[in-house]
Amino acid sequence: MSDYRPIACADHERLEFAALTRQWLELGVDGARQRLLPLDVYTRAGAEWLDAQTESGAMLTLRLDALTF
Repeated sequence: MSDYRPIACADHERLEFAALTRQWLELGVDGARQRLLPLDVYTRAGAEWLDAQTESGAMLTLRLDALTF
C-alpha cells in the first residue's frame, strides 16, 4: 500500500487546468518556490504525479503530495 496523501481537489483541478491551458504556476518543490509549466497529471503506483517543465527547460516528474501550493 502506498503512503500517498491525496491533495485538495481544488489544487488538483488547478494543476489539470494549467496543463490543459499551458499556464505557468509557482509551486513549492523541495522547500523552494519554482515556476513550472504543468504538462500532465496522472496516477501511477498508488500515487498521483505531475510531469512539468522548468523555466530552464528541465523536465521534472513530481509526486503531487510533495508539492506546496
